[in-house]
Amino acid sequence: MHHDPRYLATAIDIVLRAGDIQMRHFGRPFDVVMKGSIDLVTEVDLEVERMCRAVLAERFPDHAILAEELGGQPDAAAGTSEYCWLFDPIDGTTNYAHGFPVFCASLALEIRGRVEVGAIYDPTRRELFTVERGVGAFLNGTRLAVSKADRLLEAVLVTGFPYDIHQHPDQVLGLFGAFIRQARAIRRLGSAALDLCYVAAGRLDGFWEGSLKPWDVAAGALLVEEAGGRVTLMDGSPFAPRAGQIVAANPGLLQPMLDVIAAFRQQPDSR
Repeated sequence: MHHDPRYLATAIDIVLRAGDIQMRHFGRPFDVVMKGSIDLVTEVDLEVERMCRAVLAERFPDHAILAEELGGQPDAAAGTSEYCWLFDPIDGTTNYAHGFPVFCASLALEIRGRVEVGAIYDPTRRELFTVERGVGAFLNGTRLAVSKADRLLEAVLVTGFPYDIHQHPDQVLGLFGAFIRQARAIRRLGSAALDLCYVAAGRLDGFWEGSLKPWDVAAGALLVEEAGGRVTLMDGSPFAPRAGQIVAANPGLLQPMLDVIAAFRQQPDSR
């Protein structure tokens, strides 16, 4: 089903503008506000988010917005609109603040509770990932397809660590260790949105992470699905952006990844 073309056009417009703002400030000193001990928020985040809100308010004034820094209308208020945009102004803020060039802007549109359109832009590589449910996933206009590796021994996986890892490292590190023992290699990039883009593009074979916000994964999860991959929660149940966790992989690898997670969770000391 094709949606109003203005939705994807607006998503693309906003993430490209976001990339311009990000690159204008990248590598320069800027104010860093500490939200938590390692969760970095920058003035750039706020500038990008204000731009997004201004564009959406002008084009779709009745749509709800859920975004990272300035808070969204809570979901109850968003319920008054069938349309809700989920925006991460800089996914990979810690990378960005350290001058490490792995970050992006991610924007998705939910219609009646389902993500239907998304765009993710990595300005340092000039890579624009776009997706429409039922139409496909694309990188700079070229259709994407997930990888074919169907054994963990042949797979390069990717994951992320939560900002509060210092409070409960054992479970995160234990599962990381379980995957290290089985996969060919594991990467840790620092941007969940790009992790999902790379799974959709076949550059990585699978992704898992346990502590996520809806704007981190809404667009990327649809990209993986539209590129022929599968996305679930860690117990294999259907994915939902607000569930806070994800497993995404090509179809042959999803079950082997879920099996590793299930086996780890059955260990008496994994709680």
